[in-house]
Amino acid sequence: MDGNGRWAARRSLPRTSGHRAAETTVIDVIEAARAAGVGWLSLFAFSTENWRRPDAEIEFLMHLVRRVVRKHAPLLHARGIRCRFLGVSDPRIPPGLARDIADLMTLTGRNRQMTLTVAFDHGGRRDIVEAARSLIRSGVSPEAVTEESFAAHLPFPDTPDVDLVIRTSGEQRISNFMLWQVAYAEWVFPPALWPDFRAPDFLECLHAYRQRERRFGGVLPNQNGET
Repeated sequence: MDGNGRWAARRSLPRTSGHRAAETTVIDVIEAARAAGVGWLSLFAFSTENWRRPDAEIEFLMHLVRRVVRKHAPLLHARGIRCRFLGVSDPRIPPGLARDIADLMTLTGRNRQMTLTVAFDHGGRRDIVEAARSLIRSGVSPEAVTEESFAAHLPFPDTPDVDLVIRTSGEQRISNFMLWQVAYAEWVFPPALWPDFRAPDFLECLHAYRQRERRFGGVLPNQNGET
C-alpha cells in the first residue's frame, strides 16, 4: 500500500494525513476483494524497515492502526472475514495494540468467507531466517529438508503462495514482502497512490491478472506441439 506520503505532499499536508486517508482505501479494497470471490487477501501495512521512520510518524501509525482495528472489527467479523497479522513481534509495538490485534484474530478465527492477512512489522527475510531456525531446533537433518518441509515452518503455513502482487504508486520493488510466497507471483504496478486507489482499480488489476498465462517455468501445451 504505497504512496501515502506522496499523496499528502501533493496537497501540502503532513505525511500523517496520507496515512489517515488510506483507511478508506483499505476498507474499499477489502470489500471489493470479498465481493469478487478472492479467498486470500494480504495487505502490507508496516515493514521491519519502517521502524527507521521518525518516531512521531511511527507513534501516529501505531495509534491509527489501533483505532482502525477497533473501529472495523465488528464489520470484518460480520462479513465472515478471518483476520491474521503477519509479524507483530517487535517489543516496540504498544501493548494495547498488540492486545487488540490478538483479540481481533481470536474474534474472527473461525470465519472462512475470506482470509485477510495484515503484514505488520513484517519482513520476508526475517520469516525465512526464523523458519530455518525452527527447522534446526526440530532436529531435521539437512537431507530431509525440502521446499515443503521448509514452508511448513513459515508463519501461517496454510497460506497459499501469492498469485498476484499489486503495488500502488508505480513503485516497482519487492520491499521484503513475503519473499518465499511471491516466488511465482504476477505483478501489477498501478500508478495511483494508495489513498486514491479504489475498488474499480482493484478489479482492473484482477482483470489484468486473468489475461496472463501462468507457465511456472514451463510452456503451454499448444506451444510444445501438444494438444
